[in-house]
Amino acid sequence: MEDKKVLTLSEVKDILTERQEEGELTAEQKLALEHVQKFSRTDSKKAKKLVKELLELGFVSEINAVKIADLMPAAADDVRLIFSKERASVDKKDIEKVLSIVEKYL
Repeated sequence: MEDKKVLTLSEVKDILTERQEEGELTAEQKLALEHVQKFSRTDSKKAKKLVKELLELGFVSEINAVKIADLMPAAADDVRLIFSKERASVDKKDIEKVLSIVEKYL
């Protein structure tokens, strides 16, 4: 079975751009490249650092860290929405920690 890895939009953009330089992309890959070019908010190096820093907090899962890096939330309500599917609610101080980390990468 193939290993699966969660990637930020910026990392996907880098991969698709590299593949485009090597040759023709499929229709799906072209659509995906258009999407990530429109919606990625930072470069892949910053996104990787942001995900790593969020994971070090301990309460942020890899999937949520990637969502945060993709969305770059600026408000507490946006962070709450990302964590809304979690069983335990996130404290206000934890949300503030996330926002302060994201702010460094904006």
